[in-house]
Amino acid sequence: MKILIIGSGAREHAIIKRLAQDSQVYCVMPKKNPGIVKLCKKIFLADIENPLAVTDAIKGETFDLAFASPDAVLAAGVSDALIHEGIKVASPTKAAARIEWDKSHMRKLTEKYSIKGRIKFRLVKTEKEARETIEEFGEVAIKPLGLTGGKGVKVSGDHFQRIEEGMEYVHSLLQKDKIALIEEKVEGEEFSLMCFSDGKTIAPMPPVQDHKRAFLADTGPNTGGMGSYSTGAILPFLEQSDIDEAHEILQRTIDAMANEGTPFKGVLYGQFMATKKGIRIIEFNARFADPESMNVLALLEGSLSQILMSIAEGKLIKAKFSNDATVVKYLVPNGYPDKPLKDQEVKIDEAAAKKQGAEIYFASVYEKDNKTYLGGSRTFGILGRGKTLDEAERIAEEGCGFGKGPIWHRKDIGTKKLVQKRIDHMRRIRS
Repeated sequence: MKILIIGSGAREHAIIKRLAQDSQVYCVMPKKNPGIVKLCKKIFLADIENPLAVTDAIKGETFDLAFASPDAVLAAGVSDALIHEGIKVASPTKAAARIEWDKSHMRKLTEKYSIKGRIKFRLVKTEKEARETIEEFGEVAIKPLGLTGGKGVKVSGDHFQRIEEGMEYVHSLLQKDKIALIEEKVEGEEFSLMCFSDGKTIAPMPPVQDHKRAFLADTGPNTGGMGSYSTGAILPFLEQSDIDEAHEILQRTIDAMANEGTPFKGVLYGQFMATKKGIRIIEFNARFADPESMNVLALLEGSLSQILMSIAEGKLIKAKFSNDATVVKYLVPNGYPDKPLKDQEVKIDEAAAKKQGAEIYFASVYEKDNKTYLGGSRTFGILGRGKTLDEAERIAEEGCGFGKGPIWHRKDIGTKKLVQKRIDHMRRIRS
C-alpha cells in the first residue's frame, strides 16, 4: 500500500515506523524530521496546517490511504481536503475533530446524550459570571476552548491557590477569546485510553498514564507530556470496572457523534480520571496521544496499515496488543517548557540505543546540512519495553544516555516510587 501521513513529530515517527513494516510511506511535513525521512519513500515539504498547501504539495501523486495526524492539522480540515481529492482517509474530518478543538462542544455533546463521566461545567463571558461560578463550584479547572498543546488548563490547588489568582487567568482568556470554560475539579488519577473507530464501532488500545508536570515528583509547569508508561491491559492503580466504564464512554461518544451527523473515523483518545465515584471525562482528543502513541504502537500486534484501511472503508478490524510493559521518557531542550533553546545541534546514537533495547523517536527537531537541530519543543522520545515495568524503565533510562547536547529529561517516569505514589493515592480516594 502507498500511505500518506501528514505530520512531523515523534507521534508521527512512531506511526510511520509501524506502517513502514508493510507499506510504502510518504509524508508531508513542514521541515525535514531526520527520523521520519529515512523511513519514507518520498517526503513533501509544506505548511501542514494549510489544506491547500498540502494538496498542492502532493499534486500528481496517487495514494491508497491517507492519515492526518496532529490536532491543529485536523482542526484546519486537512482530512476533508484529502477526501475531496478522492483519497481514502483514516483520520477525522474537521467537523468530527471538533470534539478536540472546541471543548464546549465536547461538554455539550456528553450532556445532550447523558454520557457517563460528564462533569459540571459552565461557559462564562464576563468576569462576574466567572467569579460566581468559581464560588459556586469551589475547586475548579479553568480552560480555553481551543487547542493548547496540553498546556492551557489551570487547576485550583495545583496552579493557583486563591480565587484572585484564578480570576487573573480568566481575565487573560476573556481578553483573548471573549469566553472561557470553567469545570468542577475532580480528584483522582488521570489515564489515557485510545481506540480506533470506523464511525460505528471501536477497537480499544491499552491504557497509558502520561506525566504533564515538567520536573521530578510531579512539580513544575505543565508540558505536552514528559513521558508515559503502560503495563498491559490495565494500569496498577485501576480496576477492571474502570477500563470497562472507559470503553463504554468511548463507544457512547462514537454513537453520539454518528447520531449528530459527524461520524468519527480515526483514533479517539479519551483523557479520563479514575475517581471515588467512577470514571470522569477530562477531555477527548481526535488523534493519537503524544507520548502515549509510542507506548501503544510498540505493543500493537499485526498490521497498522490494515487497521487504518479498515477504518477508511468503514469495516474496522480488531486490534491486538502485547501485555508487555513500556516506558517513554522525553529528552527536551534546556529551558523547556518556558524558554526552550532552539536551533542548537543535538545528536543521538540510534544504533547504540537500539542495541541496548531502546527505540528512539524524533520529535521537534529538523535536519540541515546532515545535522540535527532543536526545534524548540520536546526533542527525542525514548521507549523501553520489557516483561516488567522495572525492565522497561531501565531500558528507557539507559536509552536517554545516548542523546547528546543541551537536553535533559525527567528521570522518575515509570519508576517504582512514582507508580506506588499513584497506587497509594487511588487507594486513599477509593477508601
